[in-house]
Amino acid sequence: MDARSPQPLLEVEGICRSFGALVAVDDVSLRLGPREILGIAGPNGAGKTTLFNVITGIPFKADKGRITFRGTRIEAMAPHRIFRLGLARTFQKETSFANLTVEQNVRLGAAFGADLRGKELAAAVDRALERLDLSARRRDPAASLTVYGTKRLMLASAIVTRPPLLMLDEPASGLTASEVADLKSLILGFRDDGMAILLIEHILPLLFGISERVMVMDFGRKLVEGTPADVARDQRVIDAYLGGQSEGAADALAG
Repeated sequence: MDARSPQPLLEVEGICRSFGALVAVDDVSLRLGPREILGIAGPNGAGKTTLFNVITGIPFKADKGRITFRGTRIEAMAPHRIFRLGLARTFQKETSFANLTVEQNVRLGAAFGADLRGKELAAAVDRALERLDLSARRRDPAASLTVYGTKRLMLASAIVTRPPLLMLDEPASGLTASEVADLKSLILGFRDDGMAILLIEHILPLLFGISERVMVMDFGRKLVEGTPADVARDQRVIDAYLGGQSEGAADALAG
């Protein structure tokens, strides 16, 4: 997104979060426009998931800073109210209500994210199940799904209310190459459906391959932000990922 654009979908300004002496997120700012994919990369412990947590309020808030979503300040807002504004997320660990059916899990997502009832609720659930290729499993217990099936169930529960912003935290972890390729198509499809995507991912070919901009974090701070090609050539990123070995670095980072 052009930094001069006056109407970002999401704007994060000077966000900080500490745990005792550990500064997990240190003065991070970002802007995300409608239907844009912004990738967030960084070594383990860089503060990426903590940034997601303070944006969504799950499970904690920022110590300071401003977060504006769709023109509304949300940094002090309850998580369910943030979700109902149209900001949905998934988590690193594939999780579900294992003893409920696939359909019941998606219905819970709909109940948390919007006030849908009757035929409107049924249509939204049907649409999400079909979108994630889960219609045939709707009456199966969620515990019976594979790892990728559970990830797709999380996605169905997140998109059931058609949120304008979807935040994905390492969705490709633990997947096979063919599953990663399918996930890539899904994410691009969500963007085509009208969603903006904020994506944390350690599989850099996926991240660099679908993001319009990439932000790299290290030690809780924003290290660099730019186009995937520019970020892959940035010496600070090469130092963080490859120990300063610059030969072939862009190809190694972007796959």
